[in-house]
Parts: sequence; C-alpha cells; structure tokens
Amino acid sequence: MAVLEINNLHARVAEEGGEQILRGVDLEVESGEIHALMGPNGSGKSTTAKIIAGHPAYEVTDGEVLIHLEDDDFGDFEIPEDKRTWNLLDLEPNERAALGVFLGFQYPAEIEGVTMVNFLRTALNAKLEEREELFEDDEEAADDEDDDAGYDTSPMEGNVEEGEVGVAEFQELLREKMEQLDMDEKFASRYLNAGFSGGEKKQNEVLQAAILEPSVAVLDEIDSGLDIDRLQDVSDGINALRDEQGTGILQITHYQRILDYVEPDHVHVMIDGEIAKSGDSTLAEQLEDEGYDWVREEAVEAA
Repeated sequence: MAVLEINNLHARVAEEGGEQILRGVDLEVESGEIHALMGPNGSGKSTTAKIIAGHPAYEVTDGEVLIHLEDDDFGDFEIPEDKRTWNLLDLEPNERAALGVFLGFQYPAEIEGVTMVNFLRTALNAKLEEREELFEDDEEAADDEDDDAGYDTSPMEGNVEEGEVGVAEFQELLREKMEQLDMDEKFASRYLNAGFSGGEKKQNEVLQAAILEPSVAVLDEIDSGLDIDRLQDVSDGINALRDEQGTGILQITHYQRILDYVEPDHVHVMIDGEIAKSGDSTLAEQLEDEGYDWVREEAVEAA
C-alpha cells in the first residue's frame, strides 16, 4: 500500500515577489482511498496538485511531499527496503510519475498527429524505463549520470516497436482498460484529445490513469464542464481505478455533485492555502448547503 504524505507544505509563485499560495498544507492519501479536496476559488487546490506533480511555476519554500512504497506496490517489481520512501520535491516530474504519481489535468491538451494508442504505449514504456533507472544500484546509476534529463523518447519520435510492452501486448491491455471504463475502442485510433468534447477529454484522462496504474492519482477538477451522462461515465472510471486497481484518489472539486457518484472516504476543505477542516462525505453535503464562509469563520476563531 503506497502512501502520499504532505507535511507543512508552503509554496509561492516562482517569480520575484511571487504570491505566497500554500501556507502549511498537511494531507495523507493511501492507496485504495478517495479523498475530496474542496474549497473556494484561489484557495490553493490546483496549486497543491501541480506541486505534487512537479510544475515549475511554483517554488516550495517549506515542507515535504513524500511517497512511501511497499514491496508489492509495483507488482513483480522488487523495491529495495532503502528505496521505499522518496521526497518528491527532489525528483523531476517524470521520476515522480515512475514512482506512481499521476496528475489528471483540468484542461487536457490537444495533440494533432499523435494517436491515443501511440501516446499511451509510449508513456507506459517510458514510465517503466524510468522506474528501472530509479531503482538501479548506485554503480549503474553512476554510469548513466551524463544522460539527458527526462524520457528518451516521446510520442512524436522513436521506433514504435521499442519498449518493454510490445504492440500486441499493449493492444490487449488497452482493450481491457477501455472495456473496464466502458469506452468505445474507436477512441484509440483518434489523435490525442483532438476534436474531443470536454467529457471525452476527461474520460481520456481516466483512461490514461488506468493504463499507467498509479499508486496515487490527483484529479484536478475532472468534473468541470461535464453533462450528467459524462459525469456518470467519468465517475464510474474513477471508482474503477480505486476498486479494480487500488489507486488512491485525490479528487479536487468545487462541487458536491461528483461526490454523489464517487463517494469519498475523506473530505478536506482548503481555505487560504491551508486545510481548514476535514471530515467524511457528510461534510461535502454541508458545504453544498451552506457554502464555505462558516469554515473560514471557524478557522479564524481557532487561530
């Protein structure tokens, strides 16, 4: 069981005189749990997500973001005892992904000329390759220290036959995951998000998580812009990530409506860059009825 642990996280915009956004965030997400992170606009929810993934637009000024792994978190891949805890803040985004961290974007990019199937297979092979490099012994790592940072290949270049997961094996995996998420297989032959509706893009984010099998998936307002049918489809996919793969979910949202379909184990309210209140799913219902002002007032009184 993997655990994402955020301790006393402070962060600001990474520019001279940049605004301080996070002011001491503490949060812990385990595999198999669903956490909802709610709060008003500008409270720091999306900033938290981007910092977990390694976005360069923010500078961490204090705190740590740890991931704790157990030996069986990556299937048959053996994790040495001395490499089961990592501070993500010391790692590049691709290394964080290799350790089982996934970020689902609020506004997924459209990439013409790259089919979904090629993109997903390249991403999976790149993650597996990066994981092997992270866990190789020190002597092997020293031989590779002059390598360029980041992945060796991208969906835009390279031999499609290369990689640990071959074409035929990946096609079978993709069919399995698309069936699990109740997605039309025709999606796989389309260019990545090009011409997709908002709901299709969000469904594709969940498919990417299903393929990459992260320990923890951070989903940044994946419910925004969805009609009721797509909301149900995306919610079913999120539940499948938890139920079928044991993924821990950090679901960032403004609204309680997605939580009617994806019932959280824990709900957290972020106010002014801090977790001001936590509770169970009934907290989300209370926020829907009463808004956030009462949480802010409680936080001021407790300060």
